[in-house]
Amino acid sequence: HVQLVESGGGLVQAGGSLRLSCAASGTILSINTMGWYRQAPGKQRELVASILSTGRTNYADSVKGRFTISRDNAKSTVFLQMNSLKPEDIAVYYCNYQPGHYWGQGTQVTVSS
Repeated sequence: HVQLVESGGGLVQAGGSLRLSCAASGTILSINTMGWYRQAPGKQRELVASILSTGRTNYADSVKGRFTISRDNAKSTVFLQMNSLKPEDIAVYYCNYQPGHYWGQGTQVTVSS
């Protein structure tokens, strides 16, 4: 079993930046994928970015060039640096761990225009 604790959401003006963090604990496998998903009101949850334990990354087209995912394997922590935030980035952001599809509790990101 894996527990995920997120932090770093909040309110920011359009064009601003936020950094999300997610710390994993429990049975952490050496080969895993950690990522960030988001869910806006009335919409389905979607992948924002993911990173394998090898460092390989994957991004949604809508965030490429603005968001950067990184991880600290020693601390089982994943980060999401979000720059040039837009109102369309407003959502609850969820940390995800695979294998097993574990989820964090979610953190709200709000961007004012």
